[in-house]
Amino acid sequence: MIDREQHRERVVALLRDFPVVAILGARQVGKSTLALQIMASHRGPAERFDLEDPADLARLGDARLALAPLRGLVVLDEVQRRADLFPVVRVLADRRPRLARFLVLGSASPELLRQASETLAGRIAFHTLEGFDLGETGTPTLDRLWLRGGFPGSFLARSGAASFEWRRQFIRTFVERDLALLGSRVAATTMSRFWAMLAHYHAQVLNASELARAFGVTDKTVRHYLDLLAGALVVRTLRPWHANVGKRQVKAPKVYVRDSGLLHGLLDIREARDLDRHPKVGASWEGFLLQQITRHLGATEDECYFWATHSGAELDLMWMRGRRRWGFEFKRTSAPAMTRSLAAAIEALGLERAFIIHAGDRTFPVHDRVTAVPAARLLVDIPPR
Repeated sequence: MIDREQHRERVVALLRDFPVVAILGARQVGKSTLALQIMASHRGPAERFDLEDPADLARLGDARLALAPLRGLVVLDEVQRRADLFPVVRVLADRRPRLARFLVLGSASPELLRQASETLAGRIAFHTLEGFDLGETGTPTLDRLWLRGGFPGSFLARSGAASFEWRRQFIRTFVERDLALLGSRVAATTMSRFWAMLAHYHAQVLNASELARAFGVTDKTVRHYLDLLAGALVVRTLRPWHANVGKRQVKAPKVYVRDSGLLHGLLDIREARDLDRHPKVGASWEGFLLQQITRHLGATEDECYFWATHSGAELDLMWMRGRRRWGFEFKRTSAPAMTRSLAAAIEALGLERAFIIHAGDRTFPVHDRVTAVPAARLLVDIPPR
């Protein structure tokens, strides 16, 4: 087991300030395990309801009757199955004195977020849980984490073959069952084909018309499918930044499969040697390191952008927080160098600092505002948040 101490501490801190805390994340990412660890360390009574368990569902037949007598910490797991519980939780959270606090676990479907935010406004805090990152597994595991991804079942599998099989089964179960539970009415075979096709566009600017033609649907349908996968936290859309630079700039988002292991499962990449020879190796490297950097910085979705112009200048990631503005480029090379594209980004965007994350083993300056940092040292040589 890998201790997820930072997540546990964050959720416990939120529970001190809010009567309801939601842990959101994709299926099998470790939400239940984290909740059980929080229950084990909780001083006082704690009760858990697993809404995939018929016995627990039966206990909640009259939800208020079942929940009102409980004290301490109450955990509602897989809450997307019973979003009608939110009004009951609101009433119980408003009692004075406060007799119980509620920890709800669920996948981040747009409908679930809407209902929770509307019903529990001012009472609920959200914490997003993703797979393991380098800060949790350690930099010696970088290649393994890149190949297998951060889902615990995949990363901790006893062999590479077992890890790949876990991911393939996850993908199948996700499109056949989980998306429907999140409100999707799209056929499983359709979503399976779309997700596999999207993997080939990983780290590219979204061309909805091209995808629509290839898939035989409308642009609107492509965006709907993409929203379903993004809402379930298995796909990331990175927004473009528009600067007043007098150049035609790209205005469509870039798309990524969030977890590198799932990307490799969708692309049928089974081993490290297969990845090294694959045409998407550079795109996979970019998406993997983008995930690691944003986690290391504690960056939220609305702090992250990419920038590109139609003349070819681009920046893989721009992170903004307050007046701080940093740029990142991800290069699968051991000899990174300053480029005209990066120089243009620094000037046009007014970057305070920029980093080239590379596959070599040395950190060194390439410009007065640009540092080349090995992926294996990003946790050490890039200041956190």
